[in-house]
Amino acid sequence: MSTSTVINTTVINTTAQPAAANPAPQAPVIRRLNTPGPKAHSLMERDRRVMSSAYGREHPFVMSHGRGSEVFDVDGNRYLDFVAGIAVNATGHSHPKVVQALRDQLDQFIHISSDFYHEKWIQLAEKLDEIAPFAEPARVFMANSGTEAVEAAIKLARHHTGRSRFIGFMGAFHGRTLGSLSFTASKTVQRERYSALADVTHIPYPNPYRPLLLSQPGDADYGETVVNYLEQAVLKTVAPPTEVAGILVEPIQGEGGYVVPPDGFFPRLRELCDRYGILLIADEVQTGMGRTGKWWAVEHWGVEPDIVCSAKGIASGMPLGAILARERVMTWPPGAHGNTYGGNPMACAAALATIEVLEQGGIENAAGQGRYMLDALQGMAARHPSIGQVRGKGLIIGAELVADPTSKQPAVALRNRVKQLAFEHGLLLIGCGVSTLRFIPPLIIRRDEVDEGLAIFEHALTLAEQE
Repeated sequence: MSTSTVINTTVINTTAQPAAANPAPQAPVIRRLNTPGPKAHSLMERDRRVMSSAYGREHPFVMSHGRGSEVFDVDGNRYLDFVAGIAVNATGHSHPKVVQALRDQLDQFIHISSDFYHEKWIQLAEKLDEIAPFAEPARVFMANSGTEAVEAAIKLARHHTGRSRFIGFMGAFHGRTLGSLSFTASKTVQRERYSALADVTHIPYPNPYRPLLLSQPGDADYGETVVNYLEQAVLKTVAPPTEVAGILVEPIQGEGGYVVPPDGFFPRLRELCDRYGILLIADEVQTGMGRTGKWWAVEHWGVEPDIVCSAKGIASGMPLGAILARERVMTWPPGAHGNTYGGNPMACAAALATIEVLEQGGIENAAGQGRYMLDALQGMAARHPSIGQVRGKGLIIGAELVADPTSKQPAVALRNRVKQLAFEHGLLLIGCGVSTLRFIPPLIIRRDEVDEGLAIFEHALTLAEQE
């Protein structure tokens, strides 16, 4: 692959396209942008005076508008967006079908609380039941965000089972409210000075690139090693299985480094849950809604969870979260849980339009473009030993940078420098884990945009390696 690409400001057609229909990449020319400009500086200074210091900012990017996979700052600089609002903008920026759905709903009414009914709420719940990753009927609870979905799942699991303990995973991110924070274990800064509420025992996530446990004879893969450790050590010493309500797990670990578990992990985990009457709760907040090339990432392993947490890409940027639970599990009575804004008609309208776009080629595009991107990044790894591993499914891909491929020493400074240089050349990227860069563009991204973004990334990597 060449290390540069054409940069233009053409407004793209945001309708999803199959990967095979996308045009071939053009001759590359990479330019360094003059960014941030004076308008961005002015707005960031105003922001600094009034906004909480708790927010972490990746780049001095002040957005003006976006179309599809392109975003523009207030000074007119154009970028390719390989962040998508952290996997939120599934249909890209301002997809015409989503915009029209919001306009139509805005003309009718903006809000009614969950004390009453509205049709979009029912239609969305019916659609989520249709695409749920388990065979039996689903019941849906709607909220506003991923952390609220996780909170609902925790409460439901405790209510249904009558148990109070949970199993979580090191490196996990499930949110920042106190219940979900009990499970979050990706960075100490997220937990420092906070007392968690849920009783959670954390075990290693099955990361075969950086294993924390020694495999035992007979383990089919490292996924089985982790589950065997859970059953033979944790459940026998510190967490009695009769007291464990649920196991909360990301099918692909997000903040922890975009780690894809070995194939033996989820089937063995499902087997363990069935044996001890423990609920399997899949946190699909980042991996769901077609991002991996299937509606839900857990479907890649043929396993049916008991509860699914969804948010982010479900409504293309409108605040919405939901849990989908097996009908026999969602047994709580009226008043056991609630949410004022959850299932807001504007968010439901956006979600229904989003699902339509995904059904009409978005998921297929994510699968095809994801395979292409994964192959291209693995090709780069052959040219750049600083790329220790490339992993992912569909359009959730991580490239872990290392100082040495043998020792696998994380290259944190290199990762951060590549991210900065990519930004300076017109590509938005963010990190995860210790030294991983994540590639999560809109699911409707075109092949030429994939090529452009990858070319900028390799150009930035080459510059950073030479410094």
